[in-house]
Amino acid sequence: MYICICNAIKECELRKAARLCPGDAEGVYGALGKKPNCGHCLEEADELIAEERSSVLAPDTIAA
Repeated sequence: MYICICNAIKECELRKAARLCPGDAEGVYGALGKKPNCGHCLEEADELIAEERSSVLAPDTIAA
C-alpha cells in the first residue's frame, strides 16, 4: 500500500526506514531521499513510524 502518493513511498519502505532513521515523517522521508509535497500523508506516516518503532522496542522490554 502506498503511504505517500506524491513520492510513491510504500508502507513497507516507510516501516524499514523508520527502524533505521530517527525523526518524524519528514525526517524519514529525507532519509529516503524524498520530501513531503502535499502533506496529506504526514499524519498517517507519523502513526506508522511510531507503531513500527514501538514494535521493534517491545521484544527487548519483554525479555528484560
